[in-house]
Amino acid sequence: MECSRMELGEPDASGRRRPVAIKDSAFILPLETVIVAIGQSPNPLIKATTPDLATQPWGGIVADDETMATNLPGVFAGGDAVTGAATVILAMGAGKKAAQAIDAYLEGKPYDPQHPACVFSLNRPEM
Repeated sequence: MECSRMELGEPDASGRRRPVAIKDSAFILPLETVIVAIGQSPNPLIKATTPDLATQPWGGIVADDETMATNLPGVFAGGDAVTGAATVILAMGAGKKAAQAIDAYLEGKPYDPQHPACVFSLNRPEM
């Protein structure tokens, strides 16, 4: 994935400073998978294309609070798709819970939140 370093530009008419790319700052992150997580509500296609997935009346995905597991085996969900519009901190917490539960699921082991099975590290280029 090609990325660019950003900095805050000058304030616009509303006073808000928007990010602008730093010239010649592009770099490549060698990734195998990218999970796109944008928006504040679940994509309506999820409910339409996955009829057995339990959803809330407003379209949100029903997931276990501890494991983020849905009613479908091997399917996990978190963030705004579960809670509706909320903070990024809540979404990050759900992602951490889900990652630990997914690791246990893939290893065929019971999930134990007291003893997480995985530790994550992202090697990033020098900033």
